[in-house]
Amino acid sequence: MKIICVGRNYAEHIQELNNEQPDDPVIFLKPETAIPLKNEPFFYPDFSSDVHHEVEILVKINRVGKNIDEKFAHKYYDEIGVGIDFTARDVQSKLKAKGLPWELAKGFNGSAPMSGFVPKTEFADLQQLNFRLDVNGETRQQGNTSLMLFKIDYLIAFVSRYFMLQQGDVIFTGTPKGVSPVQVGDRLTAYLEDRKMLEIDVK
Repeated sequence: MKIICVGRNYAEHIQELNNEQPDDPVIFLKPETAIPLKNEPFFYPDFSSDVHHEVEILVKINRVGKNIDEKFAHKYYDEIGVGIDFTARDVQSKLKAKGLPWELAKGFNGSAPMSGFVPKTEFADLQQLNFRLDVNGETRQQGNTSLMLFKIDYLIAFVSRYFMLQQGDVIFTGTPKGVSPVQVGDRLTAYLEDRKMLEIDVK
């Protein structure tokens, strides 16, 4: 499976990191080993001292497709979920300064915890979803998919021009504002429309 991630898809998150707003989606990949084992905590990596949480809506691809027309993209996923894109911000900053890829800062072991997936038919409008991340019971990130710069169906069409999508692939659709560091001992809880979807401890 592929874990396909979208960067800079919420304007206020772009602003909080002083990045430029892109003309096209910013795409990067995480390896399958970025998914923690079942019930495994997030182990703080020894190569970073500034790991940030980034909560995101996930889309699971249900069939093979490439060069997908945006108007047909909705047929390529039945389920959505919530995940956290853990980012070694200090490592990423060094890589960005040198014009290098981000994978060392984004794709390390355990950096992509995911919730279970739920049928998209449970929601009236996928571009009006509220989601949030609490850290130790305090809300740190809160977003709504209406604020995406590039909507879900557009993202699927765009990505499929470059990568053949396969059943089981997951797309991380971008994070809203409020990213911040995590510490050993933190408990992170992600919600989709007030439904607890994911809980993970930092060790």
